[in-house]
Amino acid sequence: MWARELAVSAPGKVILHGEHAVVLGKVALAVALDLRTFLRLRPGAEGRLSVSLPGVGVRRSWDTPGLRALRGRIAGKGRGEQPLPRWKQLDALREFAGIAAGASAPESLATLAFLYMCLAISAKYGDVPSVDILVWSELPTGAGLGSSAAYAVCLAAALLMVCGAISCPLQEGESTARWTEEELALINSWAFRGERVIHGNPSGVDNAVGTWGGALRYQAGKITPLKRVPTLRILLTNTKVPRSTKVLVAGVKEKILKFPAIMNPVLDSIDAISQECQSVLEAMPANPSPEHYPVLEEFFDINQHHLNVLGVGHPSLDRLCQVTASHSLHSKLTGAGGGGCGITLLPPDTSPLAVEAAKQDLCACGFECWETKIGAPGVTLHSCSSLSAQVLHVLAQS
Repeated sequence: MWARELAVSAPGKVILHGEHAVVLGKVALAVALDLRTFLRLRPGAEGRLSVSLPGVGVRRSWDTPGLRALRGRIAGKGRGEQPLPRWKQLDALREFAGIAAGASAPESLATLAFLYMCLAISAKYGDVPSVDILVWSELPTGAGLGSSAAYAVCLAAALLMVCGAISCPLQEGESTARWTEEELALINSWAFRGERVIHGNPSGVDNAVGTWGGALRYQAGKITPLKRVPTLRILLTNTKVPRSTKVLVAGVKEKILKFPAIMNPVLDSIDAISQECQSVLEAMPANPSPEHYPVLEEFFDINQHHLNVLGVGHPSLDRLCQVTASHSLHSKLTGAGGGGCGITLLPPDTSPLAVEAAKQDLCACGFECWETKIGAPGVTLHSCSSLSAQVLHVLAQS
């Protein structure tokens, strides 16, 4: 029986440097974004497990004996190491939940991931008790900001905790707590399985950022958390221009094959920017200096030009860079490009008036803006009373 009301949160992510070059074995830096997904966990009706995802219109409830029977069908015998999700398992879950084969809408994938993680975790660690789970996010879906990974990380942490696989580290009177490194590694491994359900073959970067926060270096499948990084203020701007990551990646590959002598040095330069930026970020906490920010701004400018050379720019992103430059701010695209999102660095001496003016001009272009931070903490356990008024309001309405 689970008897406490608690909340879990995990951050989204942006790529700071290394977009597209990372596909070809170069270094990329991914950083945690202080826009978060929140999961509220509380005791539920006996014999029922409920999940509510108001952002994608999901409200589902199942009886625990029915879930236990379904688990027996898909999990096999014993509590050994569970494999990654298999198609037969997912087909059985779709049938159980009434999800059409091939359905890719966010509500279908979110429900499927919930059922898979709940049943696979309980098969290994013991039954999930009767709880109500409510998930709400500050992150827009489909914008390349790691919203699905933040969801998977929150689910993994909550389900592992109620099953007793990891501790409940929040003591009475505390507002927040985090798990041990060993427990975080377990959360991350299960969140990756949830991401597999949603995305098929993800890199693992998004769920790692959601788990550990801060900044990560990613190269050729190896993920290395940076030890110490500063928290930097940014403007995050969604141009609302849809794009296909698959098409953009293919276009870059075609250009490299066509002009290897021209394009390979561009990729090498992007790789060097990622590595130089890592050095600057790791130096900043120990030796804070205003001189670091002009260097980071130049990295933004150079990399944005490189990304345009790779063919992943877009007039909307050019406009974003022009608008922020008119306010003496420096921007670059983040993620796949071709539209999507851009980030603008806000040095400490940036006046609130300048930020507000930039936001107004960007919104006048039809864009959506958030003033937020990068280098935020990873998955965190909260007392519900410690959450912000805005989060509490949304959770109360749901």
